[in-house]
Order: sequence, then structure tokens, then C-alpha cells
Amino acid sequence: MVKKLQKMSAEKKSSTPLAGAVKDSAQQIWLAGLGAFSKAQEEGSKVFDTLVKEGLSIQRKTQAVAEEKISEATNKMATMASDIQSKAGTRWDKLENIFEDRVAKALNKLGVPSAKDVDALIARIDELSKSVHKLSAKTPAARTPAKTAAAPAAKPAVKKATVDRPASSKRAPAKRATAKTPAAKTRNIDAPAA
Repeated sequence: MVKKLQKMSAEKKSSTPLAGAVKDSAQQIWLAGLGAFSKAQEEGSKVFDTLVKEGLSIQRKTQAVAEEKISEATNKMATMASDIQSKAGTRWDKLENIFEDRVAKALNKLGVPSAKDVDALIARIDELSKSVHKLSAKTPAARTPAKTAAAPAAKPAVKKATVDRPASSKRAPAKRATAKTPAAKTRNIDAPAA
């Protein structure tokens, strides 16, 4: 073992300049690493702040682009929705018209007057009421003969209705005439003609 130790010490002595150079080099590398670490710590906060500023600017840019895209998509969706709504509205209008036409035809078959028929009747009634008002605006002397002429014409119609009854039907008891016309007071309208 002594021989081995001597050999090793001999090798150490011969490799000392090489080992010293490696040792010095490792020491310099270590010191360079510590220097870089120290520099990184000092510059790190500056770099961090710079990176934060750049991140904020990039975030703002991406938000602006995203908002533009969102507004474009919203506009496209709004136009699509309005187109769909207008198409659906026209379809509902067509369906409503078909339904109204069919209902009008069914009511017409049943004899129910349409709104146009009712409007025409209302217009005709208005015309007739205007003409009645014009005729009533004339003198009262011209109106009284018309009343007396209309009263005798009504009597034969009632008389004819009672005469035309079939013999098998039961006759209602005679009613007394009201006191509206003088001829009705003296004569029984429902009595059979002799």
C-alpha cells in the first residue's frame, strides 16, 4: 500500500500544474455564474417591467381586434336575424291571407254578409237618411197628406191577410185596436169581412 501512496503522490506532483489550471478555470466559471446571476437580479426587475408593458400593449391590441370581430359578428347576426324575421313575417302574412280567404268563403256560403257588404249597407242607409232629412225639411202641410194616404193603403193589406187564411186554422180571439187611428176605433180589424 505504501507503494500505491507513493505512486499517487508522484502523480499529484506531476499533474499539479494541470490540476491548478482546471481548478482556476472552474473558479472563474463559478464567479462568472455568480456575476450573471447578480446581473440578472438587477436587470431582472427592469426586464420584468418591460415585459409587463409589452404584454399590456399586446393585450390591448388583441382586445381591440377581438371587439372588432365581435361587432362584425354581431352585425352579421343582426342582419341574418332581420332577414329571417322578414321572411317569417311574409310567410305568416301569406298564411293569414289564406286563412282569411277561406273563412270569408265559408261565411259567404253560409250567407253571412262580409265587411264590404255591411259597409255598402251602411253607406246606403246614410244616403237614405240624408234623403229622408231633405224630405222632412219641407213644409209640414206637404207631409200631412202623405200620412193620410198611407193609412188607408195599410188597411186592405191587413184585411187581405185575414181573408187568405186557410179554413182549418184556428182563429185568434179578436183584439181591440189601439187608439192610434180613428178608423181602428170603430172597426174590428180581425173580424171576417161580410
